[in-house]
Amino acid sequence: MPSAAITETAEKQRVARKSTFASIAVNTVLMTLQIIVGTIAHSQALVADGVHSLADLISDFVVLIANRHSAAKPDADHNYGHSRYETVASLFLGALLISVGVGMLWRAGTRLADLQNIPAVHISALAVAVLVLVSKEALFRYMLREAKRVRSAMLVANAWHARSDAASSLVVGIGVIGSLAGVRLLDPIAAAIVGFMVARMGWTFGWDALQDLSDRALDETAAADMRALLMATPGVRDVHEMRTRKMGDFALVDAHILVDPLISVSEGHYIAESARLRVLSDKRVLDALIHVDPENDALAHPPVDLPPRERVVDEVNAALAAGGLRAAAVNLHYLSTGLDVEVVLPAASSGESSVAGAAEAAGLLENEAQSLDRVDLEALKRRLGARKLDVLLQWDISVAQGDSAAPVTAATGYRT
Repeated sequence: MPSAAITETAEKQRVARKSTFASIAVNTVLMTLQIIVGTIAHSQALVADGVHSLADLISDFVVLIANRHSAAKPDADHNYGHSRYETVASLFLGALLISVGVGMLWRAGTRLADLQNIPAVHISALAVAVLVLVSKEALFRYMLREAKRVRSAMLVANAWHARSDAASSLVVGIGVIGSLAGVRLLDPIAAAIVGFMVARMGWTFGWDALQDLSDRALDETAAADMRALLMATPGVRDVHEMRTRKMGDFALVDAHILVDPLISVSEGHYIAESARLRVLSDKRVLDALIHVDPENDALAHPPVDLPPRERVVDEVNAALAAGGLRAAAVNLHYLSTGLDVEVVLPAASSGESSVAGAAEAAGLLENEAQSLDRVDLEALKRRLGARKLDVLLQWDISVAQGDSAAPVTAATGYRT
């Protein structure tokens, strides 16, 4: 995990603990008041809201447990870490809210079916409902501010859970006022509305968490940011088959980058690693896998029947043996257009640092060229099924520069 992600995760853990403990303290006090006063004051809506606060209290403990386990480092069973524990917790919270909401609706329905036995509500229920409304709204604003600061989806969900409590308390207050005014059925109706709000909020959170657990991708704006980072890497010609998937509040990125097909493996790896580091500079990214392509493999692929390196090297050396030569290196390029072969012959060197030495090197080069004339390059090209066959003759000339000598490399090519 990148150091930036580790630092952000640690801060997220700290904020989660702090805000969740504050929520636990507030919910414990309010739940006790709502259930006790609601029972005494004969307000089903207030009791239902108290049950809602109890669900909040349970969800707070779930958040604490998920927060602790999601911070664990990657291991043999979870190579990418445990960030999805938070998503699982959000799914559990959604299921809990749906269950609580359905229970509230059921209870309110049975109460409405027996309107004659609905008792009068005491005014103390209204006082508690107002207190809960103010407390939950203040708790929501605090938790949402902290959740957005550390970019935690789980904490955002928990904050909006507190806002749903504030909204339900408002409904409870309206129902209590109506009941005090003589319309007693408003109290169970308020309880039913609270139940519906709780169930709807649970469905929203649960569905969102389920989508993340199903490898949902980043949104289009975030994906465009990732693509821009890759394209800004020197050596990257294009980006294709880029995929992203959510991992808790982070994302994993897979992408194919297009580079010059004739560069070395090490240079291609360097470009890929540079591109990966650029993507990891975005705090939303947990890890990235970059694949190097010489061509866009979503559109074109090399023929499947091309000879492997071992056979090509053997064929090249067997052909060169006719001229008393042997390849120093064989570079292969497997492209959609076919196989391109580049044969490099050993360098012919001159130890002289003079014009005569250079002339001697030129003579050595001419001898090797004559040896190469005895090699049937066209036949070699046909046996390999190659599209192009290049042979490079190299030599080193030491050019005197004062007391020191600077090496110079030159090459003459034969192409078929």
